[in-house]
Amino acid sequence: MVDPQKLTTDLVRCASVTPVEGGALVLLETLLSDAGFTCTRVDRGGICNLFARWGEKGHARTFGFNGHTDVVPVGDEAAWTYPPFSATVAEGWIYGRGATDMKSGVAAFAAAAIDFVQDTPPDGSIILAITGDEEAEALHGTTALLDWMDAADEAMSVCIVGEPTCPKTMGEMIKIGRRGSMNVWFTLRGKQGHSAYLHRTLNPLPAVGLLAHRLSSHQLDKGTDHFDPSTCAVTTIDTGNTATNVVPAETRMTANLRFNDLHSGASLTAWLQAEADKVSAETGVEIEMKVRISGEAFVTAPGPLSDLVAASVEAETGVTPELSTTGGTSDARFVKSHCPVVEFGLVGHRMHEVDERVWIEDIHALKRVYSRILKSYFA
Repeated sequence: MVDPQKLTTDLVRCASVTPVEGGALVLLETLLSDAGFTCTRVDRGGICNLFARWGEKGHARTFGFNGHTDVVPVGDEAAWTYPPFSATVAEGWIYGRGATDMKSGVAAFAAAAIDFVQDTPPDGSIILAITGDEEAEALHGTTALLDWMDAADEAMSVCIVGEPTCPKTMGEMIKIGRRGSMNVWFTLRGKQGHSAYLHRTLNPLPAVGLLAHRLSSHQLDKGTDHFDPSTCAVTTIDTGNTATNVVPAETRMTANLRFNDLHSGASLTAWLQAEADKVSAETGVEIEMKVRISGEAFVTAPGPLSDLVAASVEAETGVTPELSTTGGTSDARFVKSHCPVVEFGLVGHRMHEVDERVWIEDIHALKRVYSRILKSYFA
């Protein structure tokens, strides 16, 4: 039996801050290869990724797990109670960067998969797709794995992403979708001059204030059956003008949008451009816009996959999970175009914090949930 606690500590001790692999995928590749999985490194763009399959390629029943071993920076190391890559065990917790997000989740599904295929080899296949690029821009992580799988005729029938999904209590939430996310950068250009002679200037600051108000006060929608209302948050306005008597020539504004399935990145881009054009026409200020869409909104409709996961969670934890689409983004936004996908993992409220830590018993519970899911799926 693979101990998910030990595997978690071994992984946390790998200093795998994106894009550094840190030994985490090497460790997993060795463990999975020894257990009979066919492993392939799918590295791209300086990012390390691992594909592992047990069973025949192309089987009609192929269960997939997706996760990541990269972590965010530690921040102020002096503020940590224990060194951030020490994986110190104290009072029932494992401390360390990535302990919650999400090396414990990877350890749990890897341990469950290995034990399952060795104990009761299924009529089907199991795929583990593990990336080293989820915490950064995610350009060469799960997308690289899915591109490689498509070229190699590898496919998952269904997939669980093992991200932390529970707000406070183990088992309380399954993610069946995610809001879309996009960032927009505006550059507003006017004409610099002395503030005592406004008629010789074109001040971009009133224009940026007008644009900020219109975007942030606009109600995009009232929500849907599965999603909260979409939002547009102005996150920064930067001018850098240290003089009190100078009208600046330029200012910049950034906004972040989280949107439901009533919208697409393209439709919101068109709305943003239209609003910028209106403000430009009203003020005479030139407005340039740049957009980056991190992911589109999606939902895996409640059905066989969510029912399977929910029943397994309740059987092992005694908690009836809520089906939710709340939170930020995850690599499920990429997997959803490949196969039906849901997310289930540990309690996530300590992820990315100083003194990030995971409750050890929850790791064992998560392995039991994943084991039950595999047994039920292949029954």
